[in-house]
Amino acid sequence: MFDLSKYKQNDKTKYLAENLERLLKEESEVLVLAKNPDMKEMAETDLQNIASQKQILLEQMDKIIEEDERKQKEEEEFPNEIVLEVRAGVGGEEAALFAQELADMYRKYADTKGWTVSVLDESESPLGGYKEASFEIRGKDVYKEMCYETGIHRVQRIPATEKTGRVHTSTASVAILPIRKNIKVTINPADLEIAFSRSGGKGGQNVNKVETAVRLTHKPTGIVISCRAERSQQANREKAMAILEARLDEMARTEDAKKYAADRKEQVGTADRSEKIRTYNFPQDRITDHRLNKSWHGIEIIMKGQLAPIIDAFKQI
Repeated sequence: MFDLSKYKQNDKTKYLAENLERLLKEESEVLVLAKNPDMKEMAETDLQNIASQKQILLEQMDKIIEEDERKQKEEEEFPNEIVLEVRAGVGGEEAALFAQELADMYRKYADTKGWTVSVLDESESPLGGYKEASFEIRGKDVYKEMCYETGIHRVQRIPATEKTGRVHTSTASVAILPIRKNIKVTINPADLEIAFSRSGGKGGQNVNKVETAVRLTHKPTGIVISCRAERSQQANREKAMAILEARLDEMARTEDAKKYAADRKEQVGTADRSEKIRTYNFPQDRITDHRLNKSWHGIEIIMKGQLAPIIDAFKQI
């Protein structure tokens, strides 16, 4: 037995379900005719044809629903929306400049993929680098491609301000936060501290004169979410809440993954901000990923957004 309502509720199978409903009505009418001895033989032939059509429709609808469920499951695991966060680490202004270069690298890579990027929040250093910044990126397979970028990125090079030509080592952290549709996280309003301010940067008079920027602090975890991407305070608040829910959900998922990671792929995928994952050595024109123990040359080209060789290497795990 099948559930006709399930097929009628799905927009992709609704038309087929209506055809099936028509067949069921026709079948019931033929069953009445089959009780008449003079009509029995013809009715049985009709019933066989109806049964065959029913089977074809059911197989078509089940296939469509199965494909929908597969896509939904895949999108839940690998959503098409993320928040990219970069923060300067050890190294002062050089670390801040490197953080900005990483952000620019990812934004250029997003352009090559046709993804859309919007700034959620930026905090610049005196020399123009990023103390921290966050971006929303939307597009097909964005989390699937970017999920292995979370962790500490280390740069080795001679800073522009260095007089003696000595190579410095600085770091920046990257976090990739997937924004999933079905998140079951309960946040107690009493655990939140919310502050509003004027949005800095570009955006016109509304941005500068109205307190639309939102800073949300989750007191139990210390997580702070800042958002100024939207034009209204309410919209920024809603987006900040969605990001906070996603952050809390991802924290729980990451902890579970670390506990139960059974193979190399799962272990590689559970990096956090405290784990050094990659070194960018400019004097040797080399980028090394320490999880894969693999290196790539052409660092200037890669920093311009040509990340595909590194991204593709993780698909082979």
